[in-house]
Parts: sequence; structure tokens; C-alpha cells
Amino acid sequence: MKTLTKIKTGELSSARRDFIKKSGAMAAMSLFGVAFFTSCSSDDPDPGSGSNNPPATGNGITVTNSAVTVNLDQATALATAGGWALVIEAKVLIVNLGNNTFSALTSVCTHSQCDRNWTFGSNVFTCTCHGSRFNTEGAVLTGPAIQPLKSYATNLNNRTLTVNLT
Repeated sequence: MKTLTKIKTGELSSARRDFIKKSGAMAAMSLFGVAFFTSCSSDDPDPGSGSNNPPATGNGITVTNSAVTVNLDQATALATAGGWALVIEAKVLIVNLGNNTFSALTSVCTHSQCDRNWTFGSNVFTCTCHGSRFNTEGAVLTGPAIQPLKSYATNLNNRTLTVNLT
């Protein structure tokens, strides 16, 4: 036969509080999932791997300290309206807006400085690190980012596009 140990009222209250705290936290994690509690960090693993990032340098794209030059006859991703490229070496997003108009933006997200996890569709760039969405001019459409992406001047000369990085 087991003997029961009498617990003082104060000890019982403390034990109950500890139990409720621990079980409440577990219930919240079960309800929302562990991902709800992860922090935003620039050390996050590459969630954009396998996304629709087109290849950039090579394929008619060259990078210097002051410019990105694109031969549109070779860089087929940018040759038609809606085509885009992530130029990792220059940290630049380029999109063909149609009618010989291009937009170039920094690929460094203003939320957590992710610079290579991007998708593009329906004229919206999405940083897949944390879901910030930007229009083709760099304005924030949805956060968590609150600052726009920096834009760069572009110049089209025949079939050569130049993005001025200075």
C-alpha cells in the first residue's frame, strides 16, 4: 500500500502554476505549430531553393563594379515581357516589363537582408525568406518588410541592357 505525502497548500499552488505554464505552452505550440514560434533571421536556410529563380550570369549577363550588362539575344530569360533574372553576383533583380522597358532593383530584401531567395509572378517579386512582396518599382505590397527595394537606372541600346549600379 502506498502512502500519500501531505503537501502544503503553498507548495501545491506552486506545483499547479508550473504545470499550467508548461502545459499552456505545449498547447499553444500544438495549436499553432512550431513554425509559428520561429524567429526571423538572416541565417535562415535557403527556402527559395528549387523556386523559379532563372539562372543569371553567363548566358549573356556580365557584372562589373558599376554595371550589369545584358545581351538580350543570349539572356533569353529577359528577352520577353514578364521575363526576369536574379543576378546574384550584383545582388540585382531585373524584369522585362514589355515595350522595351526594364526595371532593376536590389535583391537585398529590406526586411532581413536575404538576397537570393526570390520568385516573380503577376508583376510581384516575393522574397521567400519571410514572404515580403514588392511591385516592379520596388514598393512594398505586403510585409514584414516596411522599406522599398532600391531601384537602379536602366538603359537599353539595341539588344543590350545596362543596369547602372552607381
